[in-house]
Amino acid sequence: MWCADNWQDYTLIDTSDGERLESWGKYRVIRPDPQVIWKNEKKSAEWKNADAIYSRRGGGGSWAVNLLPEKWNIEYKNLGLKFQIKAMGFKHMGLFPEQAANWDWFSSLIKEAGRPIKVLNLFAYTGGATVAAAKAGASVTHVDASKGMVSYAKENAALNGLSEHPIRYIVDDCRKFCEREQRRGNLYDAVIMDPPSYGRGPGGQVWKLEECIYDLVKLAANLLSDKPLFFLLNSYTTGLSASAMGYILGSCISKKCAGRVVSDELGLRVKETNMPLPCGSASRWTCNER
Repeated sequence: MWCADNWQDYTLIDTSDGERLESWGKYRVIRPDPQVIWKNEKKSAEWKNADAIYSRRGGGGSWAVNLLPEKWNIEYKNLGLKFQIKAMGFKHMGLFPEQAANWDWFSSLIKEAGRPIKVLNLFAYTGGATVAAAKAGASVTHVDASKGMVSYAKENAALNGLSEHPIRYIVDDCRKFCEREQRRGNLYDAVIMDPPSYGRGPGGQVWKLEECIYDLVKLAANLLSDKPLFFLLNSYTTGLSASAMGYILGSCISKKCAGRVVSDELGLRVKETNMPLPCGSASRWTCNER
């Protein structure tokens, strides 16, 4: 498992009975987590001192308790990155802290490349990976279908002094954007893809990641340059294993360039137990001739 162990402003304090207790800077938050199927004793006193609690009700949910400010900042000191945090809909906080394990990995690749690197970040959300890649020196094309999330990503970039950095923000359906880029002949040295488990196409049709992932990866792989650096594929879909993603990644890129695929779970270490909580998975492809 790849654990994001270098956080100082974020801590996964404890987990029990479908919930996780976290600190985001100085604030304590309780959120539901379907991976937490154990019911161990909640020993930490912090459970009673939460500033916010997200409560699930049927197929939805809401913040039953919310004493948080509208927004605040935390820092990932390992890479000198800053992020804006706020309580959003559907239990989100505007950042997935387990992704720091991936930021560390591809930031090193970009810095060590010794050449300009163009990164395509698809389903880019609030721009955690965009900021990390840009800070490492890459130019980034940030694509997300949500105008609000793209605005949030711009704020994160500004927070990191990257307002003038070559970051191109695109509000668009990722598939449609990739199809246009292929027709234009635009290529990238690296691709980061973090598709949701479920989504809607440009015509409003509902799609499931398991049914669409191969075609999405194949399409994005066609945008890799003649000297690609890496391809990162993330998933929070329980029915899609890391190994399956790795097989797809390898088969889609093998004709383009010889490389190596490594796949594993992503995780966060629980402070109370020192054991890792699984938080999705990732598959990483790197070219043999970097």
